[in-house]
Amino acid sequence: MDEIPSDEEREHRIAMEAVVDAYDEEERATGWFYYLEEKLSFSFRATCTFRRAISSLRVCEEVEVTAMEFDESTQEMFVQVRLSDREFSVPLAQLTPIDPDDQTKEGVEDWHYWVARRYVF
Repeated sequence: MDEIPSDEEREHRIAMEAVVDAYDEEERATGWFYYLEEKLSFSFRATCTFRRAISSLRVCEEVEVTAMEFDESTQEMFVQVRLSDREFSVPLAQLTPIDPDDQTKEGVEDWHYWVARRYVF
């Protein structure tokens, strides 16, 4: 993802809702997990927008996103997906929701923004 310009409204929301009172990497990762778990309306359809070595998804492949997957050992937010008869986890950053509700759209866009700005926990 290309880096994007700062968005003050989004920065404020992330600071006050996702990473509020988070003082270290583990707390920021946990904050993001709970922020996204609350924001995203599971399940929803999404499409893969780019290839990742850590994911088996192909570009344009559609999946059903069913839940958050917590992994504090990485700088990623993972979601559980269903594709045909398979269930597995992929980075949320590689997915774009298809016709999401407003909360889901905002949550995913907030995470995409965080990743595009190259922020870390």
